[in-house]
Amino acid sequence: MNKAELIDKIAKDSGITKAQANEALDSFTNGVIATLKKGDRVTLVGFGTFSVSERSARNGRNPQTGEVIKIKARKVPKFKAGKEFSTKISGKK
Repeated sequence: MNKAELIDKIAKDSGITKAQANEALDSFTNGVIATLKKGDRVTLVGFGTFSVSERSARNGRNPQTGEVIKIKARKVPKFKAGKEFSTKISGKK
């Protein structure tokens, strides 16, 4: 499912226009991004938790030359599925 298909589904399920559904989805994603940028986490009970993880600096290799390169430390987004979400996906009860 891509963004356009998700917007169609949200609009249909909630009885709003596609434009309103697009605004709602953009607001959600922007809110999650802004919260993660501040270093906080977003928890949606039953769905999951969005958070930021720190990757430390490390050495890597250029696959073409074999040369050792330094990979900088960075922050990466992380999502951990909630129990209810995982249960619905796996089909287990």
